[in-house]
Amino acid sequence: MNQNIYSPMSNDPHGVLFDRNAVSAAELAQIGELFGAMGALRAVERRIGDASQEYMKLNATAMRAIHALIVAENEGSLITPTGLAEHLGISTAAVAKMVAKLETDGHVVRHRHPSDRRAQTLTATTATRTAAMDTMGRTQSSRMRAALDLTADERDVVIRFLRRTAEDLAASLDDES
Repeated sequence: MNQNIYSPMSNDPHGVLFDRNAVSAAELAQIGELFGAMGALRAVERRIGDASQEYMKLNATAMRAIHALIVAENEGSLITPTGLAEHLGISTAAVAKMVAKLETDGHVVRHRHPSDRRAQTLTATTATRTAAMDTMGRTQSSRMRAALDLTADERDVVIRFLRRTAEDLAASLDDES
């Protein structure tokens, strides 16, 4: 693949998307490197996600559901099908169908809610928790090592950049609707 794929100059040679007069050539080159690093991270995350999904035989939404169940259990929280639907941003009907399949496939167990006998809570099975830690856990460990290599001030800069990028991207989606 062309190594200039993320270069601001290659993507906007006529200055339509940003004012070139306000940015030096060195800044543009560094921003291109930053965008390239973000692209490389996204590519690796896609490969890891695909490999984890293949290993666990689950789609991306089911993987997110399993992750939410594991985190809830780690925190000592209960998660209901409705709470899971809200977390995933999908309908309760879609969650019901997904949970039924996850239960049949041995990934999820339903329990009666301790304070509301009409409701259910969900947990990941021990085998699924172990498989998730073997796949996604290694990924999280790699991220943790990279984060620990930064100083607190460097992490603050990265946090600010990522949050601002997420906010601006979300706003651009809102502008399109």
